[in-house]
Amino acid sequence: MGQLLSTSSSSRRSHLLPSSASKAPLGKTEADILLSDSSSELSHPFPTEKNNDNATNTQTPTLLPLLKKAKGHYYYPVSGPKILDACGGAGVACLGHGKSNKSVIKAITTQISTVQYASYAHFRVDPVLQLEKFLCESTDGKMGKMYLMSSGSEAVEAALKFALEYHAWNGQPERVNIISRSHSYHGTTIGSLSASGHTTRRQPFTSVLNRTNFHHLPPCNPYRSPLPREEYLSSLLTSLESLITTLSPSTIAALILEPIVGAALGCVPPLPGYLSGIKSFCHTHGILLIYDEVMCGMGRTATSPSHHLHAYQSFPEPDISPDMMTIAKSFSASYLPASALLISTPLSNFLTSHNKVFTHGHTNQSHPVVASACLAVQGTIQSRNLLSNVAAQGGLLLHLLQKQLSQHPNVGDIRGRGLFVGIEFIADKTTKQPFERELDIASRVHKTALKNWQVLVYASQGCADDQGRGDVIMVMPAYDVTAKEIRDMVRRIAGAVREVFGSLWVA
Repeated sequence: MGQLLSTSSSSRRSHLLPSSASKAPLGKTEADILLSDSSSELSHPFPTEKNNDNATNTQTPTLLPLLKKAKGHYYYPVSGPKILDACGGAGVACLGHGKSNKSVIKAITTQISTVQYASYAHFRVDPVLQLEKFLCESTDGKMGKMYLMSSGSEAVEAALKFALEYHAWNGQPERVNIISRSHSYHGTTIGSLSASGHTTRRQPFTSVLNRTNFHHLPPCNPYRSPLPREEYLSSLLTSLESLITTLSPSTIAALILEPIVGAALGCVPPLPGYLSGIKSFCHTHGILLIYDEVMCGMGRTATSPSHHLHAYQSFPEPDISPDMMTIAKSFSASYLPASALLISTPLSNFLTSHNKVFTHGHTNQSHPVVASACLAVQGTIQSRNLLSNVAAQGGLLLHLLQKQLSQHPNVGDIRGRGLFVGIEFIADKTTKQPFERELDIASRVHKTALKNWQVLVYASQGCADDQGRGDVIMVMPAYDVTAKEIRDMVRRIAGAVREVFGSLWVA
């Protein structure tokens, strides 16, 4: 009977590691390749092929398919078959691709011909005011003000800055500490990356990251805990209480977390009682609670008949609303780059009553065309009742993936909410031992799925430990996906998983 190839046998695994990317033809530049009708690949600016030198993280570029067009739920490369989009990039293209969303395109072009830009410091514009009203109403009035920006990293950076300035306004400038969690990811800027607890994404920049004022708690990841759930929950909240005591409550400005963790863990929801316990500690000690819903929010994790727009609203716990919340990705479906920081009504009222202005701004903040795009996207989601579809097709997606893959010896956990589902791969099902990092299992599944099964999934590493081990793929299709397409996605994904692990077995 065959057995899984040992992850500690370098001599036997060498042929399994990804080979170096092929080079462009001699004498041809990337521009030549891009302009050539016969070329189907272009060098990617972000390296993805790793060698075995983890200390230096040396990498070489890989080649990605060159796209001709994208339409509906498919990508069409210059050459080769069309590719079924099962992840919308990083969970972004929530309305799919192309001209089918005519109302969004019309809103953008109309706004460009009306007011294409106005500095937020000089003018107010109607689409920004309408968008703020819509977002605040979507939280049942819990949020009271919006700062519209371009990326999730910007929104997180703004949230951290707001927390510090708010406490300074309140005569507490000594509140300079930020609490976040291990195995978390909050963005690419130095501040947001300092808050992040994803080891490998932090590694190249550790020398300049702020390790004095940023402190990390253990994540809430039930699959990785040997404790019974109630005992595990208690241990997590005890860890928070201990850290608050160690730092001193009067020095802590904010705590930031993803209500449902995205790329860093792979679609992991919290235990019941976790968010309410976190909020209770924050409220008691005057610590601002920030929800990073950049990836999990704006309808992505809708599961219930009420079809709430925000991830935290899907948990049946009494008032767990945050003091601040960041959103992006499905906010604009990436018709245009968009993100936002929402602050609570009490914080908004504080600004007004104390005549305070947040010391923060970007050139394209409160951009009228971006606001118009976001309004049109959210209007489309509402008018087509797509959150109902997210709940229905999300339930089907999770059920079918579990049916197809839960018994696979190298599939450890399948979890998520709505159209936000992660599949974690393990070397041993009993011990939950992760694969060695250099085997690049998640990347291998991603590449096999793309090349041999023509389906795009999102791959990530580092969900199991601080050595960057732990492989997961994420499935995050568009909100208007059909049951037929869900079944097709699952068939292709399951086929790719079986193919990859079939190649890892020896007689």
